[in-house]
Formats: sequence, C-alpha cells, structure tokens
Amino acid sequence: MTRTLLVASAIAMLLAPHAFAADLAMPHIHTKAPPVAVDPTYNWSGFYAGLNIGYGWGRSATTTDFIDSGGGALLSSSAGTFNLNGVTGGGQLGYNWQREMVVLGLEADFQGSGQKGRLDALCAGAPDGLQDGICTPGHRGDNTFDPALPVALNLTQKLDWFGTVRGRLGVAVTPRVLLYGTGGLAYGRISTSGSVSAINVTGSPGSGDNLAFTPVAASFSSSTTKVGWSAGAGIEGAFADNWSARLEYLYVDLGTVSGSLTTPVIALSGAPLVVGYRSHITDNILRFGVNYRFSGT
Repeated sequence: MTRTLLVASAIAMLLAPHAFAADLAMPHIHTKAPPVAVDPTYNWSGFYAGLNIGYGWGRSATTTDFIDSGGGALLSSSAGTFNLNGVTGGGQLGYNWQREMVVLGLEADFQGSGQKGRLDALCAGAPDGLQDGICTPGHRGDNTFDPALPVALNLTQKLDWFGTVRGRLGVAVTPRVLLYGTGGLAYGRISTSGSVSAINVTGSPGSGDNLAFTPVAASFSSSTTKVGWSAGAGIEGAFADNWSARLEYLYVDLGTVSGSLTTPVIALSGAPLVVGYRSHITDNILRFGVNYRFSGT
C-alpha cells in the first residue's frame, strides 16, 4: 500500500510541470489587415481646355444637273455619293457641373480639316446612228451628219474647317471615368471647285461648209459657310488631378451647298449649257483628346 502511494506521488510530480507550463502558454495576438487603398473622390466640375486629333469619314451626296439656258429645260441629271475623308485636329474648351454621379457640361470646339473628295459626271453624246446628244447638238451635212460629243464635269469638294457648340450629359461610372452623350450646333466651310469640258460641233446646216470641232472649257470655285447639327458620345478618364484623356465619336450634318455655272458649251437650243450641283454634306469623326481642368479635385 505504501509503495503504491509513493509511485502515484512520483507520477503526479512529473506531470505537474507540464500542466503548469500549459497554463502559462502565450496568448494569441490578433492583428488587423492593412486598409485597402481607395481612390479619393474626384469631381469633374470646373472650366477645362484641351487639344484633339482625329479622322473624318465625310460624305457628299451630290446631284449634278445639265440645263439648257434657252428654255430652262433639264437635259440630264445624275446623283452620286463620294467620300470626303481626311485628318482633323483642333481644340476645345468647356465647363462641367457635377452632382453626385451626373455630370452636365457645355463645350465648344474648332477644327481644321484635310477632308476632300471628287466626283465625275457626264452628259452623254449622241448614241450610235443619231445626230444629237442628250445635252448638245450634232451637225447635219449634205450627205451625212457629225454626231454630238459628250460633256464632262469634274467636281472637287473640301471641308476646310468646322466647329461645334454642344451640351454634354454624362455619368461618372467611377470617380475618374466619365461616359457621356453630346449634341448641339455645328458649322463649317465647304469649298467646291470644278471644270466643264466639251467639243462644240458646228457648221452650215445641210452642207459640209464651215464644219468645226471646237474644244471649250470652263471652271468655277466657291466657298460656303453652313450651319447644321451634331451628335455623338465619348468616354473620358482622369489620369491626374487636373488632366484627362478622352475618345469621342461625333456625327456632323452641315446641310446642303449648291451652285451653277454658265458654260461656253452649246446646248440643244443653241443657247449656252448651264451646269449645276447640289451637295448634302455629312461627317463621321473619331478623335482622341486631352483636357486640362482649371481646378483640383
């Protein structure tokens, strides 16, 4: 019995230090993760100005007319569309008002343009076996006739410059990224130039006397400033407190330009032939721009 007590006492003494050590175990230390960095609130309000460069895919929907000035008869008319493509570049300035996520703005811009294109039109000469053409007469000799020859028109148009004054309505999808739509007034100058060439067939009626084939030509040029409308959309991102970059699409409609020229070409009545044109000018512009805002966040 005594031996049993001694053994139990010895085991208890051996286990006691381990239990005491367990009670003295180091407590758990709880640490917080570092805070996630958050972009400070950005406000788009304020005046701004910037530069842009882009490319325009313009269109001229043009109708050309050949008219006999002797009685005003329309002898021939044709319609076609040609491209007015080229580089554009300029500057813009504006003001934004932001309320929560909604951004309202007013912007004006002015652009230089290298957009231009060309159209060729023809009033046909006499068909095989006939004397007169659509626009010009041939010559009847004593035994045969000399058929009329065609009249050629070459037309060139250029968008010299244009500008817009537009409202903007956008949503700040993040503090520094703005999606917006835009629309308003557009204006621009369109230059048109061209030349008309033909060969007049003349001579004494009913004989071969005085038969002549006379080359004639005339040229013209004009510039017109037109007012129309524009609409588009874009995305703009702030890459610094006062700087932002944007990509913008803009549609521009400048309406119709027209003109006419009295030529030395002899029409069917014997009076001069008049050539006229009517062109509806539109443009599709994609451009990249950079703005500086004159106030901080």
